[in-house]
Amino acid sequence: MQPLTRIADDTVAALPDATDPLALSLNESPFSPLPAVRSALIAAIDSANRYPEFLPERLRRLIASRIGVAEDQVVLGPGATGVAMQVLHAMTEPGDRIAMATPTFDGYPIFAQMARLQPIMVPLDEYGHHDLDALAQAAAEAKVVVLCRPHNPTGTLESTLAVERFLAAVPSDTIVLLDEAYIEFVSPAFRLDGLSLVRRYPNVLVVRTFSKAYGLAGLRIGYGFGSAELTATLWRMQLPFGTDNTSLVAVAASYDAERQLQRRIRAIAAERRYLRMRLRAMGVYVTEGHANFVYLPPAGKPWREVFEPAGLRVRHYSDGGVRITVGDRWSTRAVLAAVAERR
Repeated sequence: MQPLTRIADDTVAALPDATDPLALSLNESPFSPLPAVRSALIAAIDSANRYPEFLPERLRRLIASRIGVAEDQVVLGPGATGVAMQVLHAMTEPGDRIAMATPTFDGYPIFAQMARLQPIMVPLDEYGHHDLDALAQAAAEAKVVVLCRPHNPTGTLESTLAVERFLAAVPSDTIVLLDEAYIEFVSPAFRLDGLSLVRRYPNVLVVRTFSKAYGLAGLRIGYGFGSAELTATLWRMQLPFGTDNTSLVAVAASYDAERQLQRRIRAIAAERRYLRMRLRAMGVYVTEGHANFVYLPPAGKPWREVFEPAGLRVRHYSDGGVRITVGDRWSTRAVLAAVAERR
């Protein structure tokens, strides 16, 4: 039998390097957890021998009080992806349709396949924006429609007025998944009033996550909020004992460290602007992104030939576009060097 210490060593060696500056494909934060969050997580390990709450009532209450809704208007999941899957399991049947943009967040086509739904794919325009009129038409034939704002992978934003027109055009019995996974990176002037939207559109569920700006991707904490009627249906899909003890302490500590978090968000946004400015100065078109990544549409030379020889792990799309997570200045320089050398 192999010694336990050897097994432990092999397991640790197999873990990904969380500080690899060339890993730019998953839109992870380049920062480790905030010091207060790290301390809270270390302390929480002492409760690892105990089950968490049967249903995550305390975390639900904490998030609801933070965003300003009643606690029965909040649902939780393992990341925003978990909340999205709860919606599909609770609100659809095999054979129903789901409308979404293309390209989009990789998860949505996968979720559609898992729920045995028929996807209706609506292409973005050449500048990486939604065709909201076409998406609304597709929604009329679908049980669920997805709108990402900022959009993943382009980082673009549709205007508040355009989103309002879109929601008004979507049938009231079609569920709208308004994916705001990157909302913390958006300037307050460009944010939607989510609380007002869910009051006026009971078919809308706003979905958010602690994976991106908060830098807690490994803990898998996501939530959604909407009308009490909609969330009551979704809450019945909550997995008993499905949210671990660390989630509550990590979220509470993150909320308490808001000022430090905002400094990190500003640093990432500044690096995004710098990377975009330098790429544009090199003649590369970059969409006007509002998240923690930049998107380069298809160009003459395949982007794969630019970034793979440099060892950069970025997200490539079937149409030739590429999404690059904003990291630190070292990774920014690596991206710029690869583009300068190969183009």
